[in-house]
Amino acid sequence: MAYNNPFSYSDDNKRYHTWNYYLKHRYHQKVFKVPLNANFSCPNRDGTCGQGGCTFCGSLGSGEYAGNLQDDLMKQFMDRQQMMLRKWPNGGSIAYFQAYTNTYAPLHELKHCFQPFMERKDVLALSIATRADCLEDDKLAYLHSLCKEKDIWIELGLQSIYDQTAQHCNRGHTYAQFLDCLQRLAKTDIKVAVHLINSLPYETTDMMLESAKALATLPIHALKLHMLHIMKDTQMATEYENQPFPLLSLEDYVDIVIRQLEVLPPEMIIQRLTGDGVKELLIAPAWTLHKVNVLNTIDKEMKRRNTWQGRLYSKS
Repeated sequence: MAYNNPFSYSDDNKRYHTWNYYLKHRYHQKVFKVPLNANFSCPNRDGTCGQGGCTFCGSLGSGEYAGNLQDDLMKQFMDRQQMMLRKWPNGGSIAYFQAYTNTYAPLHELKHCFQPFMERKDVLALSIATRADCLEDDKLAYLHSLCKEKDIWIELGLQSIYDQTAQHCNRGHTYAQFLDCLQRLAKTDIKVAVHLINSLPYETTDMMLESAKALATLPIHALKLHMLHIMKDTQMATEYENQPFPLLSLEDYVDIVIRQLEVLPPEMIIQRLTGDGVKELLIAPAWTLHKVNVLNTIDKEMKRRNTWQGRLYSKS
């Protein structure tokens, strides 16, 4: 506890349970993610449950900062790791399978992708971004077995608890499917991070808060909060240009994020509070390009309100 900060999961002025705080206390060193593109697809891209993918997702499958698809996975890892090590020479690595749906393949293909990184001593953990409808029991059993050697994280894109929003965004699965997947994950040693997006088309402030309140009751270890980015060459960009829908201002976003943090359990790790849109592809909102300003504004406003993550959380 520092800086007269009432929040216990903090070594500085942050009033929420940051990813850096968790990594520092878990591994006792600087740790960074190395994003990778394993060239998977998604079931709502290839016709299994839909076409075109999520309307907010671009051609790179939310992997704009992942490795070069022309390179094999290990070269991607080595190149990106070396970039990180120039900044943090003694840092540890998490192999982050980021782009598209990274369990959407037969089990033997997944083993071929993941096993080489399990064998690297400089890889402390694997983080695997996927969907709730792409984690069959055999895959869960395999990933659970890996937990004996390293931390295994599954990142589940949920975005909203509301099926009407999911349908509008062409998610291709329901909240009930997400809950079923989460119940099966809870029987393993796999750590779970969930993604929510604020400002999805026609969602109200109350709906965004209800999504956070719902996740506060579920067996998840971490949360990523994002502001919606309208990106070029996406279905949502076409929708927005044809019939613009309201987007949150910076002030509204900060207010909603703080109110979401207040209802989450204090031990839940907050991996992100804002995203990174590629400047050349971003249509709106422009304020999201200034990530440091967004985070600093959240910090200052939490201090001004004298609030913190979990202040309004109740287990009942």
